[in-house]
Amino acid sequence: MITPAGKECKFFYGDYFRGRHREECRLLIDSGDPIGWKPALCFDCPVPDILRANACEHMKLKGEIHRPFPFLKRRMKITAYCNKCECIVDEPKVGCGQCHPLPPIFTGVVDGSDSPR
Repeated sequence: MITPAGKECKFFYGDYFRGRHREECRLLIDSGDPIGWKPALCFDCPVPDILRANACEHMKLKGEIHRPFPFLKRRMKITAYCNKCECIVDEPKVGCGQCHPLPPIFTGVVDGSDSPR
């Protein structure tokens, strides 16, 4: 569904049927965040970019609303976990590196030798 920021995100839900105006981020439903979600958080949220860059079915995202200091604005803090290799993913846009290895032509290894072409 399209977020208020104009990006496609599978975790955003908006119910506008017959005059309703209910919006929520389903990534935050399990976190029980006491601060509360607002549609303005979608403008700086990294989740749509992560989903566009990496479509691995093994990677699970977890989000929370984070405010580093009381006077700064709230932001989404995203952590990623790979269910296949059971590890925390440091860079969610790239992935864990074990689920989808690069073909040899991109790594420079040809015919089992370690020297690039």
